[in-house]
Amino acid sequence: MKRILTLGLVALAAAAGLTACSTKDTSQGSGPKEITFLTFETPNLTPQYWDAAIKRVTDKYPDIKVKKLVSPDQDRTTYAKQLLTSGQFPDVMIAVSPAGFAEAGNLYAWSQSELTEFQFPDNGAIKGKVYQLPANTQTIPIIYYNKSLFSQAGLSSPPKTYPELLDAAAKLKAKGITPFVVGGGHDALGPTFAGILATDVYAKNPNWMHDRRAGKVKFTDPDFAKAAGKLSDLASKGYINKRDLSRDYAGTQQAFLDGKGAMYAMGNWFAAALDSPQTKPKFEVGQFDWPSDDGSLVVPAFTGGGLLVSATAKNLDAAKKFALAFQLDKGNLDNSTTSDGLFPAVKGYTPPATTGAAFKAGYELFHQAVTANAVVPAFGFEAGDDGMLPGVVEKWVSAAADLITGKPVAQVCKSLDTEWDKAS
Repeated sequence: MKRILTLGLVALAAAAGLTACSTKDTSQGSGPKEITFLTFETPNLTPQYWDAAIKRVTDKYPDIKVKKLVSPDQDRTTYAKQLLTSGQFPDVMIAVSPAGFAEAGNLYAWSQSELTEFQFPDNGAIKGKVYQLPANTQTIPIIYYNKSLFSQAGLSSPPKTYPELLDAAAKLKAKGITPFVVGGGHDALGPTFAGILATDVYAKNPNWMHDRRAGKVKFTDPDFAKAAGKLSDLASKGYINKRDLSRDYAGTQQAFLDGKGAMYAMGNWFAAALDSPQTKPKFEVGQFDWPSDDGSLVVPAFTGGGLLVSATAKNLDAAKKFALAFQLDKGNLDNSTTSDGLFPAVKGYTPPATTGAAFKAGYELFHQAVTANAVVPAFGFEAGDDGMLPGVVEKWVSAAADLITGKPVAQVCKSLDTEWDKAS
């Protein structure tokens, strides 16, 4: 996967001219075709963002009427499961994990002819079939750091090795500064664990998850256990405050923006908040990749997270048309870079020159990793055959919280193997 991802990303950086998103619908219908569309909201992705994105598509295809649904929290996958159980499964969804839904026949499988505009048409495939449009590449995580707090602790530059990261955390803590800002849940806590696992697990074996599916490796194996021990160690040393697990995603982001901690391991989408005049903090923010033990470059990234379509949508053709048009629309792609800091993985697309400084800095870090062939999967954020079995991601997030609250590493790792066996 490492080589496939890297080759495609080089193409992403070099391509020019987007043509697939401007076709006007000329089909004749018998009236509006209504579809439901499950979205989610964050400080960056506001109701107005989604309404404008939907309107760009419906302006092109006036025969499609969209009823917007909003997940009550960041766990849109769990909400989609609830809607499925109650007979209200959405016709179109975004950023919902296809695991479980696809195997049960709930999702439409895209044909290769429908995926020709995407850089990585096979990313996230489940048993050879793609159910989620491979729309965006995300670096998970980048470490964003408060330069003012670093300066107060006598730190003039970001750490380049993991021992230097620990040293920086110790100096910050000695000054009464919380070293790491974290929260609870997949999106607020997962990137921190993903950073450690990238350097300790995927750097050695980019196919680790495939090997786990094949029974060749386990969570109790030394490499994973070492990474789990690092997360536990950060908490035991007081560099992560276990009380912060009560914060949700929005609260975690705001805590960093308010200067309540020095470092924030988060996906590159956080750049949108840093570049926005409404949320840009008063202090200067720097960026660096999660450091490995010896300082060798390792950058976790994932391409996917796009729209999915219900296999049983009443107006299936309209749902498919909407999903592709939404994902390939130039205006939507530009807004995804400025509002959510994403790297669209669409042929011929380049970000607008108006992107902010934080976005450009993260984009540059990412392409340095591409050039160095240092890109690995983002643990816990992959999808399909590249990711965990259905239901295990939630257990992995719980395991991360358990490590921070002091459960023994060996016990946590063994529990993950038990949950994996149940899922399989």
